[in-house]
Amino acid sequence: MSRAGPRPATAQAAGTREADVFADLAARLAARRVPVGRDVALGALTTYRVGGAASLLVDCSTEAELLAVRETMASAHEHGPVPVLVLGKGSNLVVADAGFRGVAVRLGGAFEAIEVHGEADAPMLRAGSAAGLPVVARRSVDAGLTGLEWAVGIPGSVGGALKMNAGGHGSDTASCLLRYRWMDLLSAEGGEDGPERLALGYRTSSLADSQVVVWAEFAAGRGEPGAGRAAIKEIVRWRLEHQPGGKNAGSVFTNPPGDSAGRLVEAAGLKGFRLGTARVSEKHANFIQADDTGSADDVLALILHVRRAVADATGVLLRPEVKLVGFGDDPLPPPLSEASR
Repeated sequence: MSRAGPRPATAQAAGTREADVFADLAARLAARRVPVGRDVALGALTTYRVGGAASLLVDCSTEAELLAVRETMASAHEHGPVPVLVLGKGSNLVVADAGFRGVAVRLGGAFEAIEVHGEADAPMLRAGSAAGLPVVARRSVDAGLTGLEWAVGIPGSVGGALKMNAGGHGSDTASCLLRYRWMDLLSAEGGEDGPERLALGYRTSSLADSQVVVWAEFAAGRGEPGAGRAAIKEIVRWRLEHQPGGKNAGSVFTNPPGDSAGRLVEAAGLKGFRLGTARVSEKHANFIQADDTGSADDVLALILHVRRAVADATGVLLRPEVKLVGFGDDPLPPPLSEASR
Protein backbone atom coordinates (compact mmCIF):
# COMPACT_ATOMS: atom_id res chain seq x y z
CA MET A 1 0.00 0.00 0.00
CA SER A 2 1.50 3.31 -1.10
CA ARG A 3 1.68 6.29 1.19
CA ALA A 4 1.31 9.92 0.23
CA GLY A 5 4.55 11.85 0.39
CA PRO A 6 5.11 15.19 2.10
CA ARG A 7 3.26 18.23 0.84
CA PRO A 8 5.19 20.29 -1.74
CA ALA A 9 7.09 23.19 -0.21
CA THR A 10 4.99 25.73 -2.12
CA ALA A 11 1.75 24.25 -0.76
CA GLN A 12 3.15 24.21 2.77
CA ALA A 13 4.21 27.85 2.43
CA ALA A 14 0.78 28.86 1.11
CA GLY A 15 -0.91 27.07 4.01
CA THR A 16 1.35 28.83 6.49
CA ARG A 17 0.63 32.23 4.95
CA GLU A 18 -3.11 31.57 5.07
CA ALA A 19 -2.93 30.54 8.73
CA ASP A 20 -0.95 33.71 9.50
CA VAL A 21 -3.58 35.86 7.76
CA PHE A 22 -6.42 34.45 9.82
CA ALA A 23 -4.40 34.53 13.04
CA ASP A 24 -3.72 38.23 12.42
CA LEU A 25 -7.39 38.98 11.66
CA ALA A 26 -8.51 37.08 14.77
CA ALA A 27 -6.07 39.05 16.92
CA ARG A 28 -7.26 42.39 15.47
CA LEU A 29 -10.92 41.49 16.02
CA ALA A 30 -10.31 40.27 19.56
CA ALA A 31 -8.48 43.52 20.32
CA ARG A 32 -11.69 45.34 19.37
CA ARG A 33 -13.71 43.02 21.65
CA VAL A 34 -15.52 41.37 18.76
CA PRO A 35 -16.27 37.69 19.55
CA VAL A 36 -14.28 35.55 17.12
CA GLY A 37 -13.46 31.84 16.91
CA ARG A 38 -10.93 29.98 14.77
CA ASP A 39 -11.67 26.80 12.81
CA VAL A 40 -15.30 26.68 13.96
CA ALA A 41 -17.51 23.88 12.59
CA LEU A 42 -19.56 25.84 10.06
CA GLY A 43 -21.51 22.92 8.63
CA ALA A 44 -22.98 22.25 12.07
CA LEU A 45 -24.58 25.72 11.94
CA THR A 46 -26.55 24.90 8.78
CA THR A 47 -29.77 22.93 8.44
CA TYR A 48 -27.87 20.21 6.54
CA ARG A 49 -25.56 19.72 9.56
CA VAL A 50 -22.77 18.56 7.24
CA GLY A 51 -19.56 20.20 6.07
CA GLY A 52 -16.33 21.53 7.49
CA ALA A 53 -15.08 24.50 9.48
CA ALA A 54 -14.72 28.21 8.77
CA SER A 55 -11.28 29.72 9.23
CA LEU A 56 -12.90 32.41 11.38
CA LEU A 57 -16.42 32.76 12.76
CA VAL A 58 -17.32 36.25 13.96
CA ASP A 59 -20.40 36.87 16.11
CA CYS A 60 -21.92 40.36 16.00
CA SER A 61 -24.70 41.45 18.35
CA THR A 62 -24.64 45.17 17.58
CA GLU A 63 -24.10 47.41 14.59
CA ALA A 64 -21.00 48.79 16.34
CA GLU A 65 -19.47 45.29 16.30
CA LEU A 66 -20.35 44.90 12.64
CA LEU A 67 -18.67 48.22 11.88
CA ALA A 68 -15.62 47.01 13.79
CA VAL A 69 -15.50 43.94 11.55
CA ARG A 70 -15.63 46.13 8.45
CA GLU A 71 -12.90 48.44 9.76
CA THR A 72 -10.73 45.46 10.71
CA MET A 73 -11.07 43.93 7.26
CA ALA A 74 -10.16 47.28 5.70
CA SER A 75 -7.15 47.73 7.99
CA ALA A 76 -5.81 44.33 6.97
CA HIS A 77 -5.48 45.42 3.32
CA GLU A 78 -1.94 44.05 3.14
CA HIS A 79 -3.42 40.55 3.14
CA GLY A 80 -5.41 41.16 -0.01
CA PRO A 81 -9.10 40.22 -0.37
CA VAL A 82 -10.37 37.68 2.15
CA PRO A 83 -13.54 35.68 1.38
CA VAL A 84 -16.52 36.72 3.54
CA LEU A 85 -19.74 34.80 4.18
CA VAL A 86 -22.79 36.08 6.07
CA LEU A 87 -24.22 32.97 7.67
CA GLY A 88 -27.84 33.82 8.51
CA LYS A 89 -29.80 30.77 9.65
CA GLY A 90 -27.78 28.45 7.39
CA SER A 91 -31.00 27.15 5.85
CA ASN A 92 -29.87 27.55 2.25
CA LEU A 93 -26.20 26.55 2.46
CA VAL A 94 -24.16 23.46 1.68
CA VAL A 95 -20.67 23.81 3.17
CA ALA A 96 -17.97 21.60 1.66
CA ASP A 97 -16.37 18.94 3.82
CA ALA A 98 -13.10 20.86 3.33
CA GLY A 99 -14.75 23.87 4.98
CA PHE A 100 -14.70 27.57 4.16
CA ARG A 101 -11.34 29.34 4.04
CA GLY A 102 -12.61 32.76 4.94
CA VAL A 103 -14.45 34.85 7.51
CA ALA A 104 -18.01 33.79 8.34
CA VAL A 105 -20.17 36.40 10.08
CA ARG A 106 -23.13 35.45 12.27
CA LEU A 107 -25.57 38.08 13.52
CA GLY A 108 -27.64 37.99 16.70
CA GLY A 109 -28.69 40.22 19.59
CA ALA A 110 -29.93 43.59 18.32
CA PHE A 111 -30.15 42.16 14.80
CA GLU A 112 -33.06 39.97 15.95
CA ALA A 113 -35.26 42.90 16.97
CA ILE A 114 -38.79 43.22 15.51
CA GLU A 115 -40.86 46.41 15.78
CA VAL A 116 -44.13 47.71 14.33
CA HIS A 117 -44.18 51.30 13.04
CA GLY A 118 -46.29 53.51 10.82
CA GLU A 119 -49.75 55.03 10.82
CA ALA A 120 -52.89 53.08 11.65
CA ASP A 121 -53.85 52.83 7.97
CA ALA A 122 -50.29 52.21 6.72
CA PRO A 123 -48.41 50.06 9.24
CA MET A 124 -44.97 48.63 8.62
CA LEU A 125 -42.84 46.05 10.36
CA ARG A 126 -39.10 46.57 10.85
CA ALA A 127 -37.05 43.46 11.51
CA GLY A 128 -33.35 42.99 12.08
CA SER A 129 -31.35 40.93 9.64
CA ALA A 130 -31.07 37.97 12.03
CA ALA A 131 -34.78 37.79 12.85
CA GLY A 132 -36.23 34.44 11.79
CA LEU A 133 -38.94 34.63 9.15
CA PRO A 134 -41.35 32.37 11.09
CA VAL A 135 -40.93 34.69 14.10
CA VAL A 136 -41.61 37.72 11.89
CA ALA A 137 -44.81 36.10 10.58
CA ARG A 138 -46.13 35.21 14.03
CA ARG A 139 -45.14 38.54 15.58
CA SER A 140 -46.87 40.44 12.78
CA VAL A 141 -50.11 38.51 13.31
CA ASP A 142 -49.96 39.07 17.07
CA ALA A 143 -49.61 42.81 16.38
CA GLY A 144 -52.80 42.80 14.32
CA LEU A 145 -51.08 42.92 10.92
CA THR A 146 -51.68 40.91 7.79
CA GLY A 147 -49.66 40.27 4.64
CA LEU A 148 -46.61 38.53 6.14
CA GLU A 149 -48.20 35.19 7.04
CA TRP A 150 -46.44 33.51 4.10
CA ALA A 151 -43.07 33.92 5.85
CA VAL A 152 -43.95 31.36 8.56
CA GLY A 153 -43.02 28.48 6.26
CA ILE A 154 -39.49 29.67 5.45
CA PRO A 155 -36.79 28.69 7.97
CA GLY A 156 -34.42 31.52 7.07
CA SER A 157 -33.61 35.00 8.30
CA VAL A 158 -34.67 38.45 7.12
CA GLY A 159 -31.21 39.06 5.66
CA GLY A 160 -31.39 35.77 3.79
CA ALA A 161 -34.86 36.68 2.54
CA LEU A 162 -33.48 39.80 0.87
CA LYS A 163 -30.47 37.92 -0.49
CA MET A 164 -32.62 35.23 -2.12
CA ASN A 165 -35.95 37.06 -2.51
CA ALA A 166 -37.45 34.32 -0.38
CA GLY A 167 -41.09 33.53 -0.92
CA GLY A 168 -43.86 30.99 -0.87
CA HIS A 169 -47.61 30.53 -0.63
CA GLY A 170 -48.38 33.20 -3.19
CA SER A 171 -46.05 35.96 -2.03
CA ASP A 172 -42.38 36.86 -1.68
CA THR A 173 -39.99 39.41 -0.24
CA ALA A 174 -40.18 41.70 -3.28
CA SER A 175 -43.94 42.09 -2.86
CA CYS A 176 -43.71 43.71 0.58
CA LEU A 177 -40.20 45.11 1.07
CA LEU A 178 -40.20 48.89 1.60
CA ARG A 179 -36.68 49.78 2.64
CA TYR A 180 -33.54 48.26 4.09
CA ARG A 181 -30.23 49.25 5.65
CA TRP A 182 -27.01 47.54 4.59
CA MET A 183 -23.23 47.73 4.70
CA ASP A 184 -20.39 46.17 2.77
CA LEU A 185 -17.76 44.46 4.90
CA LEU A 186 -15.04 44.92 2.29
CA SER A 187 -15.62 48.57 1.40
CA ALA A 188 -17.12 51.81 2.71
CA GLU A 189 -20.35 51.26 0.77
CA GLY A 190 -23.69 51.06 2.56
CA GLY A 191 -26.73 53.03 3.60
CA GLU A 192 -30.51 52.89 3.35
CA ASP A 193 -32.18 52.03 0.05
CA GLY A 194 -35.45 50.92 -1.46
CA PRO A 195 -36.05 47.50 -3.01
CA GLU A 196 -35.22 48.71 -6.53
CA ARG A 197 -31.50 48.64 -5.68
CA LEU A 198 -31.68 44.90 -4.99
CA ALA A 199 -32.91 44.01 -8.50
CA LEU A 200 -35.04 41.29 -6.91
CA GLY A 201 -35.92 38.36 -9.16
CA TYR A 202 -36.98 34.77 -8.72
CA ARG A 203 -34.83 33.61 -5.78
CA THR A 204 -32.13 36.13 -6.59
CA SER A 205 -30.91 39.65 -5.81
CA SER A 206 -27.93 41.89 -6.43
CA LEU A 207 -26.62 41.56 -2.84
CA ALA A 208 -22.97 40.48 -2.87
CA ASP A 209 -21.61 37.98 -0.35
CA SER A 210 -19.76 40.76 1.48
CA GLN A 211 -22.89 42.94 1.80
CA VAL A 212 -24.80 42.61 5.07
CA VAL A 213 -28.41 43.57 5.62
CA VAL A 214 -28.79 45.42 8.95
CA TRP A 215 -32.59 45.72 9.01
CA ALA A 216 -35.51 45.70 6.61
CA GLU A 217 -38.96 47.32 6.65
CA PHE A 218 -41.98 45.50 5.25
CA ALA A 219 -45.40 46.84 4.29
CA ALA A 220 -48.42 45.24 5.96
CA GLY A 221 -52.12 45.80 6.38
CA ARG A 222 -54.36 45.77 9.40
CA GLY A 223 -55.83 42.34 10.08
CA GLU A 224 -57.66 40.22 12.60
CA PRO A 225 -55.19 38.19 14.72
CA GLY A 226 -57.51 35.18 14.74
CA ALA A 227 -57.65 35.07 10.94
CA GLY A 228 -53.90 35.51 10.72
CA ARG A 229 -53.24 32.66 13.15
CA ALA A 230 -55.60 30.43 11.16
CA ALA A 231 -53.70 31.26 7.95
CA ILE A 232 -50.38 30.46 9.63
CA LYS A 233 -51.73 27.17 10.97
CA GLU A 234 -52.82 26.16 7.46
CA ILE A 235 -49.41 27.02 5.95
CA VAL A 236 -47.63 24.99 8.63
CA ARG A 237 -50.04 22.06 8.09
CA TRP A 238 -49.47 22.14 4.33
CA ARG A 239 -45.68 22.16 4.65
CA LEU A 240 -45.66 19.29 7.13
CA GLU A 241 -47.87 17.30 4.78
CA HIS A 242 -45.96 18.00 1.57
CA GLN A 243 -42.33 18.61 2.55
CA PRO A 244 -39.84 16.42 4.43
CA GLY A 245 -38.17 17.27 7.71
CA GLY A 246 -34.70 16.11 8.65
CA LYS A 247 -31.39 17.42 7.36
CA ASN A 248 -31.94 19.42 4.18
CA ALA A 249 -31.88 22.98 2.85
CA GLY A 250 -35.34 23.09 1.36
CA SER A 251 -35.76 23.20 -2.41
CA VAL A 252 -32.49 22.34 -4.13
CA PHE A 253 -33.40 23.73 -7.56
CA THR A 254 -35.50 26.69 -8.67
CA ASN A 255 -38.57 25.92 -10.74
CA PRO A 256 -38.02 26.44 -14.48
CA PRO A 257 -40.57 28.66 -16.22
CA GLY A 258 -43.95 26.94 -16.39
CA ASP A 259 -42.80 23.77 -14.66
CA SER A 260 -41.78 22.29 -11.33
CA ALA A 261 -38.25 21.16 -10.50
CA GLY A 262 -39.69 18.44 -8.25
CA ARG A 263 -41.85 17.10 -11.07
CA LEU A 264 -38.87 16.97 -13.44
CA VAL A 265 -36.69 15.14 -10.90
CA GLU A 266 -39.46 12.64 -10.22
CA ALA A 267 -40.10 12.18 -13.96
CA ALA A 268 -36.42 11.30 -14.37
CA GLY A 269 -37.00 8.40 -11.94
CA LEU A 270 -34.86 9.86 -9.15
CA LYS A 271 -37.31 10.02 -6.26
CA GLY A 272 -35.65 8.12 -3.41
CA PHE A 273 -32.35 7.79 -5.33
CA ARG A 274 -29.32 7.51 -3.03
CA LEU A 275 -25.69 8.41 -3.59
CA GLY A 276 -23.46 7.73 -0.60
CA THR A 277 -24.89 9.48 2.46
CA ALA A 278 -27.32 11.66 0.50
CA ARG A 279 -30.66 10.80 -1.09
CA VAL A 280 -33.49 12.43 -2.99
CA SER A 281 -36.50 12.68 -0.69
CA GLU A 282 -39.32 10.24 -1.30
CA LYS A 283 -41.77 12.87 -0.06
CA HIS A 284 -40.69 15.71 -2.37
CA ALA A 285 -38.22 15.14 -5.19
CA ASN A 286 -36.78 18.68 -5.05
CA PHE A 287 -35.39 18.00 -1.56
CA ILE A 288 -32.09 16.21 -0.94
CA GLN A 289 -31.65 14.70 2.51
CA ALA A 290 -28.36 14.08 4.31
CA ASP A 291 -27.80 11.16 6.68
CA ASP A 292 -26.92 11.75 10.33
CA THR A 293 -23.31 10.94 9.49
CA GLY A 294 -23.59 12.57 6.08
CA SER A 295 -21.04 14.17 3.80
CA ALA A 296 -21.42 17.53 2.08
CA ASP A 297 -19.42 16.18 -0.84
CA ASP A 298 -22.04 13.43 -1.23
CA VAL A 299 -24.77 16.10 -1.27
CA LEU A 300 -22.96 17.95 -4.05
CA ALA A 301 -22.35 14.72 -5.98
CA LEU A 302 -26.06 13.95 -5.82
CA ILE A 303 -26.98 17.49 -6.93
CA LEU A 304 -24.68 17.03 -9.94
CA HIS A 305 -26.15 13.60 -10.70
CA VAL A 306 -29.72 14.85 -10.53
CA ARG A 307 -28.93 17.89 -12.65
CA ARG A 308 -27.31 15.77 -15.36
CA ALA A 309 -30.04 13.11 -15.31
CA VAL A 310 -32.83 15.69 -15.65
CA ALA A 311 -30.97 17.42 -18.48
CA ASP A 312 -30.49 14.08 -20.28
CA ALA A 313 -34.14 13.11 -19.81
CA THR A 314 -35.84 16.43 -20.50
CA GLY A 315 -33.35 18.92 -21.94
CA VAL A 316 -33.93 21.23 -18.97
CA LEU A 317 -30.85 22.39 -17.08
CA LEU A 318 -31.97 23.01 -13.50
CA ARG A 319 -30.57 26.03 -11.66
CA PRO A 320 -29.53 25.48 -8.03
CA GLU A 321 -31.38 27.41 -5.34
CA VAL A 322 -28.97 26.35 -2.59
CA LYS A 323 -25.68 28.21 -2.12
CA LEU A 324 -22.56 26.05 -2.34
CA VAL A 325 -19.74 27.19 -0.05
CA GLY A 326 -16.12 26.04 -0.17
CA PHE A 327 -16.40 23.79 -3.23
CA GLY A 328 -14.26 25.91 -5.55
CA ASP A 329 -15.00 28.44 -8.25
CA ASP A 330 -17.16 26.23 -10.50
CA PRO A 331 -18.78 23.44 -8.48
CA LEU A 332 -21.68 23.04 -10.92
CA PRO A 333 -20.35 22.78 -14.50
CA PRO A 334 -23.09 22.28 -17.11
CA PRO A 335 -23.77 18.68 -18.12
CA LEU A 336 -22.01 17.62 -21.31
CA SER A 337 -25.09 16.08 -22.87
CA GLU A 338 -26.61 16.81 -26.27
CA ALA A 339 -30.02 17.23 -24.62
CA SER A 340 -28.86 20.15 -22.49
CA ARG A 341 -26.96 22.12 -25.14
